[in-house]
Amino acid sequence: MAILFRPESEILSDLERLQSYLQQASRFTEPSDIRANPGATFPVLNVGNTPDTVEVMALAPGLDPKSLEITIDKGLLLISGVRKSELTELDQRVSVYANERFSGGFRRVVSLPEDVDPANVQANYANGLLRVTLSRRESSKPRRISVN
Repeated sequence: MAILFRPESEILSDLERLQSYLQQASRFTEPSDIRANPGATFPVLNVGNTPDTVEVMALAPGLDPKSLEITIDKGLLLISGVRKSELTELDQRVSVYANERFSGGFRRVVSLPEDVDPANVQANYANGLLRVTLSRRESSKPRRISVN
């Protein structure tokens, strides 16, 4: 009966080589659909602020502005809508082999600062960019107080 003995250094080098092979193989199997990519969401948001406003910008090309619904409820800004697929309108003879553009319903939620005035909100959609401007309450803005 033969006993196989491999030094620990050989086992570790075999494991490192296996890990390298697996990393190389995974490069060729990355998801081609944005919804399959775990961190990708639609629409992509940028949120920033100024002393007077909170600005939310959503990069959302290909939307019909009438399909957008924007609401504020309990300190949350909700942006939802639907982007229709252009592929369903194509000729039935077309065979799609790659589809990276998201279509379907979406919903994004942004937590708002307490000083946002929900009664003073503007939303504009142009050139694929949704811009929501939320004004801050006058009472929360810094003001100079004179000393007598």
